[in-house]
Amino acid sequence: MPEFDARYEALRRRDAAMDGVVFVAVKTTGIYCRPVCPAKTPLARNVAFYRSAAAAEQAGFRPCLRCRPETAPFCPAWKGTRTTVERALALIEAGGLDRSSVDRLAERLGVGPRHLTRLFARHLDASPLQVALSLRVQRAKRLLDASDLPIAAVAERSGFSSVRRMSTAFAQLYGRPPSAFRKRSSERRFADR
Repeated sequence: MPEFDARYEALRRRDAAMDGVVFVAVKTTGIYCRPVCPAKTPLARNVAFYRSAAAAEQAGFRPCLRCRPETAPFCPAWKGTRTTVERALALIEAGGLDRSSVDRLAERLGVGPRHLTRLFARHLDASPLQVALSLRVQRAKRLLDASDLPIAAVAERSGFSSVRRMSTAFAQLYGRPPSAFRKRSSERRFADR
């Protein structure tokens, strides 16, 4: 019961710290709200608390049209377009642009390629292709440093379509070929012995 009392008191105060942490369902109306909702505070006997909007909906409550609980902090809708960018980054990190195009990635996300590129520019100041290239170079550099794989195998495993493309990327970013990183890691291994 003390937990209920603390939550109800937060509801009465319209405590912003509880926004997105707890959802308030009103049994008499069948509606659930955020604790910061400007609607009149319901009586304690008519209130139930839920940890998520989904839990309140599963219990048969519908979202308030006034406070829009689906936009509470920590909900994907609250993050807005950042959610799309985060989903795209996860796909790119998993190799979504290694053998595919931005058009295909955008299609998987349910947006247009131009819109996806604009979202990346807004949130990351880089295009999806630039992000993918950066991730490929990082993967390749780790493989060069941690393994004795041939350069061609490193290029393939890190997502480059050819050794030439990997070499070009390294030359543009570091001003050195990938083999220069291999030599340094080889020298370090011999020094450790």
